[in-house]
Amino acid sequence: MGRGYEENQERLGILQSFGRDLARRAKSTCELSGAKGVPLAIYEVPPVPKSPDFERCLLLSEDTIASLSKPSLLNADDWRHLSELIWSEQPLQQVMSYRILEFLAKNHDWCSAILEEAYVDDEVIAEARAVPII
Repeated sequence: MGRGYEENQERLGILQSFGRDLARRAKSTCELSGAKGVPLAIYEVPPVPKSPDFERCLLLSEDTIASLSKPSLLNADDWRHLSELIWSEQPLQQVMSYRILEFLAKNHDWCSAILEEAYVDDEVIAEARAVPII
């Protein structure tokens, strides 16, 4: 086995060790879509640090992860709940909400309105803009 494979396996092991605490924090629901009773996976919010970091992880549904991997296919109406999630006390939820809304705002005025009305710390905005969805 190659060194890269071993490093990847080690990374996955560390990420999996976060699972129980992430499930507790998320109450076993997708932290972006709110979906319950669906398979959830650990998602590292970009930029991904060299070493896995619990504070950079969200527990997301497979559908949400798939949507984030192909943002051009995002259906804006599926993300209207971000008007509430942008107010989350969880900074990564705010970062991802901001990223998604900013991406969708190019074609949807309601997304721009949410971004204008929401109070978001400058650090959250800077982090959201550091790695845009596309």
